[in-house]
Amino acid sequence: MARQEKISAILTRLHQASPAGFAIALHVKYTAPRYLFQSYERDWLDTYSRKGLVLHDPTVRWGFEHTGAIRWSELAGDDEQGVLEQADAHGLRFGVCIAVVAEGSRSMASFARSDREPTDVEITGFEADLAELHGLTATAEKLSPSVHETLKQLSIYLTHG
Repeated sequence: MARQEKISAILTRLHQASPAGFAIALHVKYTAPRYLFQSYERDWLDTYSRKGLVLHDPTVRWGFEHTGAIRWSELAGDDEQGVLEQADAHGLRFGVCIAVVAEGSRSMASFARSDREPTDVEITGFEADLAELHGLTATAEKLSPSVHETLKQLSIYLTHG
């Protein structure tokens, strides 16, 4: 399977495993990712952007400071601005933040559900998929039009850094 097809397959799998959506920031330099994939509902994305919540998001802060995985519920005490509470009001009640560093590059992601905490097995799968995406996109400068079309069909928004 070609790299582009693998990327599409992983994003499709992650989309299915995260019913309330996800945000994946690949190869973050300073504060900007090379690729940013988001599948949250547009209303949450607009609210998050309009209020500048990225500056106060405990999942983002954790992703910059750690590697591994942590459930959002474990970050509630580090959420002075109520970002997780606002996410909950938009149907993002449960989630996990994952961060990987390889070859001097950091990638991080959050995967959300509205119905229950992600299981340990699901978290292990998210970690493996994020690590694979990190590797597959390390040298990719552009994603093919077919990947863009797949993302569009899945309502996954792509931003190039």
